[in-house]
Amino acid sequence: VQYFKAVVSTQSTGELAAKRTKQDLVLSTQDANLPPRTSDLAAPIMHLTGHAAEVFCCKFGPFGDILASAGFDRQIFLWNVFGECENIACLPGHTGSISQISFTKDGTHLISASTDKSMAMWDLEAGVRVRRFKGHQSFVNSCDVSDSPTMICSGSDDGTVRLWDSRRRHCVKTLNNKYQVTAVCFNEKADNILSGGIDNHIKMWDLKHSEVSIEMKGHCDTITCLALSPDGNFVLSNSMDNTVRMWDVRPFAPANRCLKAFVGAQHNFEKNLIRCCWSPQGTKIVAGSSDRMVYVWDTSSRKLLYKLPGHSGSVNDVDCHPKQPILMTASSDKSIYVGELK
Repeated sequence: VQYFKAVVSTQSTGELAAKRTKQDLVLSTQDANLPPRTSDLAAPIMHLTGHAAEVFCCKFGPFGDILASAGFDRQIFLWNVFGECENIACLPGHTGSISQISFTKDGTHLISASTDKSMAMWDLEAGVRVRRFKGHQSFVNSCDVSDSPTMICSGSDDGTVRLWDSRRRHCVKTLNNKYQVTAVCFNEKADNILSGGIDNHIKMWDLKHSEVSIEMKGHCDTITCLALSPDGNFVLSNSMDNTVRMWDVRPFAPANRCLKAFVGAQHNFEKNLIRCCWSPQGTKIVAGSSDRMVYVWDTSSRKLLYKLPGHSGSVNDVDCHPKQPILMTASSDKSIYVGELK
């Protein structure tokens, strides 16, 4: 934890804080009192600033060279992960706050969900919006992207889960839920959509028959995030009941699909949709928290490995780098931290 506190900041202009030269930075990171470096970041921790309001979501690109962030200021920022973490693009266009973002698997496009009742697809090379998906009647809280062909799912306060084809403008399928939907994700084969909402239940929707095939109960409050494990066998859920749970979503799993519960991460009166994620190997679980901390657990033992300080506002989203031991966090303090773990 002390290692994580050694913060080196960068502004959106790319300048290192405290006006330290690159040579000074290299010398300082080679200090004998510091643990050995574990990533290719310019410093053990980079602090990205530039958003004008709360940052609600962040995501690494599939190849780990860029990252995206978005939030209440209605803009998507693209940043370089390595070097001085320069802000390389700003994508305006939404008229409401952006609740979640997701890269396509080939890294060429980005999908965003917004409170303006729409989703958008962005061409990252050109830096422009190439498609807008309209159909929801209320805030779009969550989105996810499948493998090729690129299918998109979304969950909304209008009580529906919708399936979209990126090649078409209109919704392909609408699944009606009784209550508001706050989190969605595809299963491994993308033939099912997992959803969670204010009814506290996780539902697996069979896309072939347009019905709920599995309903998983255990949470006592609104589900704020669903994240599929790297091997596709498990799903992670975060809830306002202050637990993060791991569920078995394999077809012939036992009736009690809740395998583990991880405690520590908090939710508060802000009722933000605080998210969680897996490490690339599935050995660690990470969650944001309203107490301004980041929680990292060991998946198998449920042991709390790190409780990381630094932010001055609720930590709303977290993501793990696909190739290196790097963790990214986005917060209501309008900033993002990108830091390496041991």
